[in-house]
Amino acid sequence: MYVQQLEPVADSLGLSALVATLPLLTVLVLLGAVRMKAHRAGLIGLAVAVLVAWLAYGMPFGQTASSAAQGAVFGLFPILWIVVNALWVYRMTVRTRHFDILRRSFGRLSDDPRIQALVVAFCFGALLEALAGFGAPVAISAVMLVALGFEPVRAAVVALVANTAPVAFGAMGTPVVTLAQVTGLPLDTVATVVGRQTPLLALVVPLLLVVLVDGRRGLRETWVPALACGFAFAVAQFAASNFVSAQLADIGAALAGAGALMAVPHARRPAAEPVRAAVLTGARSDDLDQDDPRPEVLRAYAPYALIVAVFSLAQIPAVKDVLANATRTFDWPFLNIADPSGDPVGGNVFSLPLVSTGGTLVLLAGVGTAAVIGVHARVAVREWAATVHELRFAILTVTSVLALAYVMNLSGQAATIGHYVAAAGAGLAFLSPVLGWFGVAVTGSDTSANALFGALQVTAAQQSGLSPELLAAANSSGGVLGKMISPQNLTIACAAVGLAGKEGDLLRKVLPWSLGLLLVMCLIVVGQSTAVLGWMLP
Repeated sequence: MYVQQLEPVADSLGLSALVATLPLLTVLVLLGAVRMKAHRAGLIGLAVAVLVAWLAYGMPFGQTASSAAQGAVFGLFPILWIVVNALWVYRMTVRTRHFDILRRSFGRLSDDPRIQALVVAFCFGALLEALAGFGAPVAISAVMLVALGFEPVRAAVVALVANTAPVAFGAMGTPVVTLAQVTGLPLDTVATVVGRQTPLLALVVPLLLVVLVDGRRGLRETWVPALACGFAFAVAQFAASNFVSAQLADIGAALAGAGALMAVPHARRPAAEPVRAAVLTGARSDDLDQDDPRPEVLRAYAPYALIVAVFSLAQIPAVKDVLANATRTFDWPFLNIADPSGDPVGGNVFSLPLVSTGGTLVLLAGVGTAAVIGVHARVAVREWAATVHELRFAILTVTSVLALAYVMNLSGQAATIGHYVAAAGAGLAFLSPVLGWFGVAVTGSDTSANALFGALQVTAAQQSGLSPELLAAANSSGGVLGKMISPQNLTIACAAVGLAGKEGDLLRKVLPWSLGLLLVMCLIVVGQSTAVLGWMLP
């Protein structure tokens, strides 16, 4: 048995914490300063984590390698299993041109560019985040906005800022699932607390979007539909994450936000020509006025309806129990670890939810999608393989980062850092979202940031007397605000709208919004750690 140590380096917590941060510092420097590709930085960071665990912490090399393997397997299944299948569904809709039909349908909902920004970037972007995440919502939303006539920089900024409120529950709840896994906290508990933080962002973001599109005039003239959209989104996200399912939180919120937006009469009024002239300064797609047959429009919406239906069925207690029976739980090979107090750690056991996991449910919906939109089985398989090829570097990045996180957690490195950071005391409540924000800004993924810092947040909370659930949730909620400034997302946005090489310009435009919203989230978490907003927590 390997027993974790808190002070393996010279019996000093400070020196041990300094050594334990080397894997994280390596990744951050390689990504931020050297600007190395994320998959290479992740692999080098993993190598450093293995060396620290083996040489500084005295973890047997076999158990160190086994820890990394468990993290990589978890990265592949269920995390990347969700992403691959969700993007596979999207690729099939592009191949059959049903995605173009969907885009034209959105354009006909309203000719007001401010409302279009809410429909495409906030509501549809949230739906894409729910299904796939990992940059897909920014790229797809930005392309759709440019096709509607938005100037490329404005389209990119709107898409980036909109991709905030849904991120914590994106990719079928992958970030919170990962957070629960690495912290050992119950998924329902983590999702419940996150669901009482990020909905507050949803109230603000639609108002910011209409300001970004049309300045003060946009806020003055469209604050009612923007507020209605944000309020409905927030209520649905709160309700789903607290009482239904973390996997369905963003799907329900996106649909509720879109429904509320379209229910406001003001949202359907034609926009004044000066507004359209001032905002729609880009080249408008030539096919926007094309009429599509109603059956084809229904088929364009069918993939998303099928996903909602499949996930809803999976939440029925009887069905949920049947699916859960396929879960396999077993002792992870070559792993026998105890925490500093001598109790076995949860990582010794591994659960494999073969059918009930989100990726398998999306796969089932994808099979139905192929049948509904007319994709031959052979073509569908080729598209799936092409999706895996397209994501090959993302797959390497996610698996290496999660392997690194598991090595740090199981060797005791994260616990050492957590005990050291706990010296901040009550100040942790303010710093906790900042740590998540920093992690996402560097890695581009709330999932990766939760894997890196989740266990650290819980350890620090336990040492300082704060709620572990609150700080773990704050890591994810603060992290969503770093998404818009991450090099990965900036590059995706620029590439999507034809602004390659202009990432710096885009960063300067979105950074103030990222920092402003981060401050709001820090104050929310501080309030929730005291009697001021403590009543908000379960």
